[in-house]
Amino acid sequence: MNNAFIKAIEYYLPENTLTNNDLSAMFPEWNAGKIAKKTGIASRHVAAENETASDMAVKAAEKLFAAAPELKAQVDFVLFCTQSPDYKLPTSACIIQKRLGLNKNMGATDYNLGCSGFVYGLMLAKGLIVSQIAKNVLLLTAETYTKYCHEKDKGNRSIFGDGAAATLVSTEGFAEIKNFAFGTDGEGEDNLKVKTGGARFPEKENTFALDGGGYVNAPDFLYMNGPEIFNFTLDVVPELSAKCLKNNGLTKDEIDYYVFHQANKYMLETLRTVMEIDKEKFYVNLSDIGNTVSSTIPIAIKNAEISSNKNVMIAGFGVGYSYAACVLKF
Repeated sequence: MNNAFIKAIEYYLPENTLTNNDLSAMFPEWNAGKIAKKTGIASRHVAAENETASDMAVKAAEKLFAAAPELKAQVDFVLFCTQSPDYKLPTSACIIQKRLGLNKNMGATDYNLGCSGFVYGLMLAKGLIVSQIAKNVLLLTAETYTKYCHEKDKGNRSIFGDGAAATLVSTEGFAEIKNFAFGTDGEGEDNLKVKTGGARFPEKENTFALDGGGYVNAPDFLYMNGPEIFNFTLDVVPELSAKCLKNNGLTKDEIDYYVFHQANKYMLETLRTVMEIDKEKFYVNLSDIGNTVSSTIPIAIKNAEISSNKNVMIAGFGVGYSYAACVLKF
């Protein structure tokens, strides 16, 4: 049976940025220091008006191929994780295949997940490789959540940034993809949601309100119930981590590094404290990037410069509710 490895990672961030000073000018009750202290984010990248998730995914993939040109001809499957597709149809992955000039005798598909999307993508890519359906899977993650944020939503606008990552999963590489743990709880669907625009509620409602916690609730835009998302995370991630350890036959002390979804500083620090993880083992990479949803983990892996012979636990959690963890052996 073939094993599956991460062979290469690159990422792309849009040129436009939204700084804490910009937000403070829009929301005078929030100063830049307060935003940074609460979120751990000083600035975040914002897609241009006509820049889509697939545009960013293509740019991330082009960076990967520029760094290793020989890989382009080897790709035999494309997976694209996004909740910001170009169209209802056709599938964005098919358009990406054309734009990148990849082989036509290959598979390509989209899948719709948020902050757990990268871990799910590794699972799908590993499945394709282990079953010998593919040998080199181009896993793309990209979101333009900022386009879903209401202009008056200071909470979500302070957290989310746009970005994309390209990860090549192959039969060899620098990090072996070990075993997974998953969780799903659809009871949380209303706590992180864009209500209108799909088949259930196709027409815009053009309404605006604040919920009991002061969070913007506009059905045509992204709504996040912050306290409920926070509680969900604290409830499921420690158990998810324990299950992942068990599935990999490892103890907590055998994990050298934790790279969790980069949601926000407060949530990450609370998780670290509750799970009693040493600070030097826990990676935080938020300041100039923000929460890029499904791309936070691959961006963090790229920037962390993890040395060889390390066990790294990755975990994604959020909208759905959906949560997933995996161990990578560097």
